[in-house]
Amino acid sequence: MLDEMNEAQSDLAQVVRLALAEQTEDVRLFVARLVRKYRNTDPELAEQMDLYLRAKLPRTSAPTRKVPQPAMPAHALPVDDESRLSLLKVFKDTPDREQPLLSVDLEETLSQLIQERRQTERLASMGLSPTRSAIFVGPPGVGKTLTARWLASQLGVPLYVLDLTAVMSSLLGRSGTNLRAALDFAKRSPCVLLLDEIDAIAKRRSDDTDIGELKRLVTVILQEVDEWPATGLLLAATNHSELIDPALWRRFDLVIAFKAPEMSAVKAAIKRFLGPDYALFGRWIDILTFAFDGESFSDIERDLQRFRRAVALGTASDADLIEEFIKSRALVLDRQARIDLAVLLAKQTRLSQHTVSDITGVSRDTIRKYTNEQPPAAKKTSKGKPDT
Repeated sequence: MLDEMNEAQSDLAQVVRLALAEQTEDVRLFVARLVRKYRNTDPELAEQMDLYLRAKLPRTSAPTRKVPQPAMPAHALPVDDESRLSLLKVFKDTPDREQPLLSVDLEETLSQLIQERRQTERLASMGLSPTRSAIFVGPPGVGKTLTARWLASQLGVPLYVLDLTAVMSSLLGRSGTNLRAALDFAKRSPCVLLLDEIDAIAKRRSDDTDIGELKRLVTVILQEVDEWPATGLLLAATNHSELIDPALWRRFDLVIAFKAPEMSAVKAAIKRFLGPDYALFGRWIDILTFAFDGESFSDIERDLQRFRRAVALGTASDADLIEEFIKSRALVLDRQARIDLAVLLAKQTRLSQHTVSDITGVSRDTIRKYTNEQPPAAKKTSKGKPDT
């Protein structure tokens, strides 16, 4: 026992020495050896070190390489004459911007869109032009705006986002003028223009509740989509596709559906949003993936950021945070989903069946029955609904 203690102290001293000397790579190599060394004698310690080793920690000491920024247009951004607010928000992201979490189908669609833009000459030689417009459809928080920013970064052009609060003027007729000014500006040079929440201004013209001003805005957008130059990419995004004028759907080259993330995407999102704290929360990954099933990426990120802040401030432990979170999630699940969650907790954590029962509301008899006699029920296809 004394020999083992002396050996552990020696390993600790070596890690401290390398860390103080800022020999980062040597530390990682030594920790990797320790993982193999302690895997049989102390598997929990080995697993924890392995989690820290695999976590992508930010490198603050590495010199930053300057990446050329997309050139800004020489013309000043258009503004509303009354409020003097800019009609467009501008984003200039570099090509190394992290790709948003997307389904395989979405990745393939966006990949082709990018390739079309990069091979315009080849398309032109065949009498073709690249996709000029696309509309993103899906619930809030699934990555529509982030995808627009990433697309612009991959194409090496700025992203302009139409600011509806500035476009909609209190002066009669001014909103249409503002909209045309913003669109004309975006057409002057290669860019990606995003008309976010387009349902707010492109409602059905048959809607009698809207004033004539909004109906004129729809007409403006219809004309612009038809005439949009191939040098730019016009995007629109909506959370309420049912509100949009039917004529607008026919004008866009592509309709791209963003859906609630699948389980595999949820798991990937959790790993990304936890960042360096994945080493601490990694043991809960399957529990969190189950609990977050059906949630949007933005909701997942919001909750995980809350967890990270609590741990950083020392106001709660990871176990306390997860337990409270699971309790709240269990309230919205149906009976079978709560049983599945209870079985997962019983099998993958050290929580007692009594604690699992308190968290999920599933009786201990039911937990024992499912953990001893059969595996959990089929994976949910949507929140609270098992496969049938």
